Amino acid sequence: MTKWLLALPWLFLAGAAGAATPATDWTTPAEAAKFRSTPSYADTLAYLQRLAVAAPDKIHLETFGITPEGRPMTVVIASGSGVFTPQAARAARLPVVLVQAGIHPGEIEGKDAGLMLLRDVAITRKYPHLLDHAVLVFIPVFNVDGHEHASPYNRINQNGPASMGYRGQSQYLNLNRDYVKADAPEMRAWLKLWQRWLPDFLVDVHTTDGADYQYDLTWYTEDPHKLDPAVTAWQKHLTDAVMPRFDARGHLASPYLEFKDAADPTKGITNFGSGPRFSTGYAALQNRPALLIETHMLKPYAVRVKAAYDLIELMLAHIDQHPAALLAATAKADADTIARVTTPGAQVPLTFKLDPAPTTVTLKGYAYTLSHSNISNAPWIRYDPTTPKTYTIPDWNRLLPDVSIVPPAAYVVPAQWTAVIDRLDAHGIAYRRTTKPVTLTAQGHQLDDPQWARRPFEGHLMLRDLTMAPVTRTVTLAPGSVIVPLDQRAANVAIELLEPQAPDSLLHWGYLDAIFEPKEYGEPRVLEQLARDMLAKNPALRGEFEHRLQTDPAFAANPRARLDFFFQRSPWYAVQEVGAYPVLRLDATRLRALP
Repeated sequence: MTKWLLALPWLFLAGAAGAATPATDWTTPAEAAKFRSTPSYADTLAYLQRLAVAAPDKIHLETFGITPEGRPMTVVIASGSGVFTPQAARAARLPVVLVQAGIHPGEIEGKDAGLMLLRDVAITRKYPHLLDHAVLVFIPVFNVDGHEHASPYNRINQNGPASMGYRGQSQYLNLNRDYVKADAPEMRAWLKLWQRWLPDFLVDVHTTDGADYQYDLTWYTEDPHKLDPAVTAWQKHLTDAVMPRFDARGHLASPYLEFKDAADPTKGITNFGSGPRFSTGYAALQNRPALLIETHMLKPYAVRVKAAYDLIELMLAHIDQHPAALLAATAKADADTIARVTTPGAQVPLTFKLDPAPTTVTLKGYAYTLSHSNISNAPWIRYDPTTPKTYTIPDWNRLLPDVSIVPPAAYVVPAQWTAVIDRLDAHGIAYRRTTKPVTLTAQGHQLDDPQWARRPFEGHLMLRDLTMAPVTRTVTLAPGSVIVPLDQRAANVAIELLEPQAPDSLLHWGYLDAIFEPKEYGEPRVLEQLARDMLAKNPALRGEFEHRLQTDPAFAANPRARLDFFFQRSPWYAVQEVGAYPVLRLDATRLRALP
């Protein structure tokens, strides 16, 4: 801890050297409180407004949404070249970096670090050229309502500040599980901001839960199998260049640490399973590099803010020195995605599995003891932070593609499935609408045996499992149906939304549950006769029925299930198309044939 404590005076004197205005005039609220507290949203905005008034050539403020409780969602645009619109940034060939804080507002270091860094760019001129060749889009607090739902008791695992925000927003949604389903008004506003600016790099600032160890910051980037090779290469170059410089400032950083067994760190680390519902996973769908920052919950708040400050500054400095490399990586990724639709047999992975062959990794942790708890009847781990200890542990962090698909040339969404089309709109997916009835033949899926979670997650009962079979369907589409071509840069987002196997598909989130519900049924007295008629005409059916009676006791004991066995094999049931997935897939030939 000594090296961090030695660095703390820097925090309270930040900006003193070379400042045109006395540093005390620009002390941030957290600095003024010696990092015992973090400012309210009103005080945060007041400080940002002071900055914008004092340095209008460097800083602009905008409102990009309104929370469910009516609070403005504020974004800061910072530029060293007077560029404050996405159109101007693109024209000037300046990469756009989106840094967001407070998506979990109890984890708020990014906000206070951002206020200090903006001051040191625009007012004290400690870093006068940091944004000469890049534009910073900074969200100081993403979850504003949760930020204002502050309490000393919101984060039991964390060492300050004195009062912290609440993880969920005011509708009790976790915004960092909402990127694809986009239920929350805040997320809808963020998606519009994303589509307007189309950032080249996303940084999302958090604080850990979990284990204790020496690192004051851990970081995560998406696995290479989830990214275009150009984005993977740029990401690796960034972290290879920046992380040694970060440690040289008195920090200690590590890639993200997700332990296989929370009660025993020596059993190794695994991949925490990021997906498109998370910030970095969504950025990957959008062909963008992203970095998750996790300051360590038990380090003093001042140390955590300094860690966020230093890493963001170093990353911005690297991008400002090499802007063309980032622009080239994202342009290449977009071009590759657009061209993929013309590449025969091109595969897109939907799910991933752990590489079964672990490597090893060094863990700079602490000594710990394990004892049996008579309270929980489970192992109880207790760390000794006075005794640093280095371990060599297994690393199962690497991923391999599991389920992959060959994407179609286009998807078809019938006009009546408005909830699906609404999500396409929320994500800015390009499509065209039919203007008259269209009859077409296309590939589809038949879905059966659905199984849902027993408890809600983020307001939904997730569809956990089902059986799926490819089918060819001929349908007549109503006017206003949607044709979604995949020769667009956001094609991966459309795939995640519409492919039934995708883990964050609209199907899995429950927006299409109605397809599993038959609306017509048979009275038992009618089905009794139907069963006898079907058995008389189909001897093979009798064998199937008798086999089921002999092998499935629950079925044999359920009169309704026995009758439904026949009803579900009858034309009265088939006409309802139960389990017919409504989203269809068009190949290039059929797409070209559409009027």
